[in-house]
Amino acid sequence: MKKITFLVCFVMASLTTIYSQGTLGVGGKQLNAGVGFSNWGTPVYVGMDFGVHESITIGPKFSYRSYGYSYPALGVSINQTLMVFSFNGNYHFNKLFNLPSKWDIYAGASLGYYLWSTPTYNGQTLASGVQGSGMGFDGQVGTRYFFTNKFGVNLEFGGGTGTGGNFGITLKL
Repeated sequence: MKKITFLVCFVMASLTTIYSQGTLGVGGKQLNAGVGFSNWGTPVYVGMDFGVHESITIGPKFSYRSYGYSYPALGVSINQTLMVFSFNGNYHFNKLFNLPSKWDIYAGASLGYYLWSTPTYNGQTLASGVQGSGMGFDGQVGTRYFFTNKFGVNLEFGGGTGTGGNFGITLKL
């Protein structure tokens, strides 16, 4: 009887570990970091997800990018910096779609505060006036693939005031 009880407990623990690869679950935490893609430079980002339901996560995210562009016909070159502090919520479709444990497919929305500035124009430092801030709203859809129980890669596409998308790593904590 002890052997059967041990075997049942072992199998249940193994299945829970396998199932938990893609879903974060209540109380789970994961760190995401990487690079983004957009029409305005290459952002770098870092974010954290917290499991508040077996299929829902929320968490903060920070992205930074600095880029320059020029209009040779006008003799103009501009350098800009953009920082976005946002908070996201995502619904994970793993249970709904009965996905394999290594995959995580999600969609959600983010509300963020952005700061941008243009400190130089044609090589001259600008005193003030060419900067801004405000609230922004994004939608996102993404996927993760986990190589192990703790490590995976992510790819996300979005729209709004943030980036066009992100590619990076995910570490479950």
